[in-house]
Amino acid sequence: MSVENTLHAITAMTHTQPRVILLFSGKRKSGKDYVADLIQHRLTAEVCCILRLSAPLKLQYAQDHGLDYEELLGCGQYKERHRAEMIRWGEMRRQQDSGFFCRLAVQHADKPVWIVSDCRRRSDIQWFRQEFPDRCVCVRVEASEQTRSQRGWRFTTGVDDAESECGLDEGLRFDWILQNDGEHERLEKQLEELLSSLTQT
Repeated sequence: MSVENTLHAITAMTHTQPRVILLFSGKRKSGKDYVADLIQHRLTAEVCCILRLSAPLKLQYAQDHGLDYEELLGCGQYKERHRAEMIRWGEMRRQQDSGFFCRLAVQHADKPVWIVSDCRRRSDIQWFRQEFPDRCVCVRVEASEQTRSQRGWRFTTGVDDAESECGLDEGLRFDWILQNDGEHERLEKQLEELLSSLTQT
């Protein structure tokens, strides 16, 4: 099915809740945000919204610690300097309430398709599956260490060996695994197949 037909089929459905939720996960610099943006562009912002669990986390962390929220949202050194401590702080909040950041992320979402671009823990997946049964599609974005290194990734102790990076490495069956090593045609073919499947979900 073409993207145009997929778009028509999704928008034709009545909905008070999302029609489908794409739960994205993947290592740092695998290109999760890039792929999420590609899908939103194809489906349009009128149909598809991107939700980031890290956004409410970073906002609260910035407020609590007197930091620049916009800088924490970026991909530069400012975020990297605070990443490890922000991860520890986020874990503490999740231990108190595992669905805290998930609820904040979805509170204003009102489109038929949601892309949650940064699922990192089993509890993230479990919350969405419990709240929205039969609407969730788990998508893993993968890239080789060589590709990730070319994109600026360097192994960081306390970050790359933490649950926020490793929590979904094992024990979860993904509905889709997208290879994102910079081969444009291969990625396009994978996205076409994923989008065509949405009306069957």
